[in-house]
Amino acid sequence: MRIPRIYQTQRLAENSRITLEESAARHVARVLRLGPGAPLRLFDGRGGEYAATIVESDKREVNVAVGSYTEVEVESTLRLTLAQGISKGERMDFTIQKAVELGVQRIVPLQTERSVVNLKGERRDKKLEHWRGVIISACEQCGRNTLPELLPMQSLSAWLETPLQGTGLLLDHRADSTIDSLSRPDAVTLLIGPEGGLSEGERQEARAAGYTGLRLGPRVLRTETAALAALSALQSRWGDLC
Repeated sequence: MRIPRIYQTQRLAENSRITLEESAARHVARVLRLGPGAPLRLFDGRGGEYAATIVESDKREVNVAVGSYTEVEVESTLRLTLAQGISKGERMDFTIQKAVELGVQRIVPLQTERSVVNLKGERRDKKLEHWRGVIISACEQCGRNTLPELLPMQSLSAWLETPLQGTGLLLDHRADSTIDSLSRPDAVTLLIGPEGGLSEGERQEARAAGYTGLRLGPRVLRTETAALAALSALQSRWGDLC
């Protein structure tokens, strides 16, 4: 049986005892139905993971003994930032989940001209917290011990005013450049539009900010497919996908 991996915001240390945070405890006790003696793997997002064993478990809390630390990492050598036009509902969740699995280190949710979703105030904060939960769950599943950074929602124009990190690539099926035509980068910032893509004005603005148009093929991809395909191609070419 695969040992469950559980994220904790509290700082972990060898040979200590902790009470799992509420959401993690609920998942361990009520969903996985694990009791005393069951093994866990814990990580706090700062790198590495800890062996752990459940000591006490009931409906209210789960107490565990934290054991030895293992300095294991599965981070990609290619530094990837995904600047993603916000898409609706499960599409954005899917995009974030797969981006984490594919080794992205930063995710930037962007409000664009054609974004269907327009979140403000409390709804925006709740959505960011929800996406953070998606990131945590994806890390627990795929073996990552370092959480990707989730930047605040912002407009595309505001994002394009920030200094570009590495090579900026704008996914565009009309572009001339392909991955094969590009030089090997140390870092990539990948810009992808929402449903309906980016407008012509936004594409021009991105190019003016240093982004190069990238074509994956002749077909128009849905926004969630585009992120998955582009990140997979970049990792296969320059990263750690074999």
